[in-house]
Amino acid sequence: MTGIAIYLEGGGDTVQQKAELRTGMDALLDPQKQAARAKRLGWRTILCGGRHQTFNAFKNALQHADAEPLFILLVDSEDAVASETSNADINAKARAQHLINRDHWQLSGVDAEQVHLMVRCMEAWIAADPDALADYYGKHFHAKSLPNRQNLEDEPKPDLLDKLKKATRDTQKGEYAKIKHASKLLEGIDPAKIRKKCPRFVTFTNWLNKQIEDA
Repeated sequence: MTGIAIYLEGGGDTVQQKAELRTGMDALLDPQKQAARAKRLGWRTILCGGRHQTFNAFKNALQHADAEPLFILLVDSEDAVASETSNADINAKARAQHLINRDHWQLSGVDAEQVHLMVRCMEAWIAADPDALADYYGKHFHAKSLPNRQNLEDEPKPDLLDKLKKATRDTQKGEYAKIKHASKLLEGIDPAKIRKKCPRFVTFTNWLNKQIEDA
């Protein structure tokens, strides 16, 4: 393995918007990024815009890469995903099957372990750290409006987004908007808090840590 390339859903339509979200995600995954660099592995976070563009870019990379980086697809699940088991192989196949069923993506020939999900969307990771949200939005942020679940992956995506907007609506920065706010929020969020409320963030980061360790 020569490096890691994460094909990530999101980032908007402009180069600047993608660069900002890349900075935020790299900050969130900084422990993994630094571990990769310590092993002299390359690290790239590729923001691709919409989910279908992200999948197409991931598949194209798999088919045409000259070197041997570890390609990773990281997209929202959008909907509920079957509960994980103690078997990592079964869990990986379930993630891939979710995308085959929901998005009709052709994943034959793709190692399912390289497919990972933000469940049900990246905002679950953001909502997992109310303190970081309060620091960012400041006065009139309403933490009590956030989802009150131990497992944020059980919160339907429309409900999660509505509650996040309600919590931030009265602040000076205005209600949550992914393009305007997500990158800075990701820079300030504590990964340990995401791990407590988003099981598939644990799955993703643990797996990534292991790939780097074994490289």
